[in-house]
Amino acid sequence: MRHVCLIAILIGLAQPLFAATPKDVSYKSGNETVHGIIYAPEGKGPFPGIIVIHEWWGLNDWVKEQASKLADQGYVALAIDLYRGKVATTPNEAHEFMGGVPQDRAARDLQAAFAYLQSQPSVKKDRIGAIGWCMGGGYALHMALDQPKLAADIINYGVADYASLAKDESALKKINAPILGLFGQQDRGIPADEVKNFAAQSEKLGKKVDITIYPDAGHAFENPNNKDGYRPKDAADAWKKIVSFFAANLKQ
Repeated sequence: MRHVCLIAILIGLAQPLFAATPKDVSYKSGNETVHGIIYAPEGKGPFPGIIVIHEWWGLNDWVKEQASKLADQGYVALAIDLYRGKVATTPNEAHEFMGGVPQDRAARDLQAAFAYLQSQPSVKKDRIGAIGWCMGGGYALHMALDQPKLAADIINYGVADYASLAKDESALKKINAPILGLFGQQDRGIPADEVKNFAAQSEKLGKKVDITIYPDAGHAFENPNNKDGYRPKDAADAWKKIVSFFAANLKQ
């Protein structure tokens, strides 16, 4: 019996501090009603909030898992759906869906997600961050450019024109949120030198930008569904950085 009790205690200790409960939600984005999934911690709030922005595949199970993991860390995580319910299963579909998103609509959706989280009594209005991967990483960067009240921003191998941004001082001046960027040196779509220049120019303007470039990683190295490109050690290190960064900027 003692052994059973000990095992039960150890299992209990291994559980996350918070248990995320998913909930489908709807809110207005311009004249449209859009949908997302909220993963909220159990317990007494209010909690910091995080906007979770999917890869070019859409709001699939992997992205939902990331939102759930963030909720387990004590955040209200809103996984948004820029594709209006569509989820790609092939690269050709993903490319088509990504190209079919009007940029003004995406920007509106992102701001609507921010406003929705701010309207929730369970969310701390001044402690809302954003995180995205791949296409979503690019949109996370644009959130930092467009939303002055964003409190923290994480770009995971985000698709963006970092070369142009590095030269656009007027755009970089708009950034208020501290930024964590996680990239792969072998990513052929995002040259590491462009990311470094973006970080250097941002820092010259007094912005807080923390960039890690993993030497042996390429694009989507954090996602185990990317069988050839997944780098488990780098992914684990990236997750530690994500947890630490959000804790430092959203919980303090």
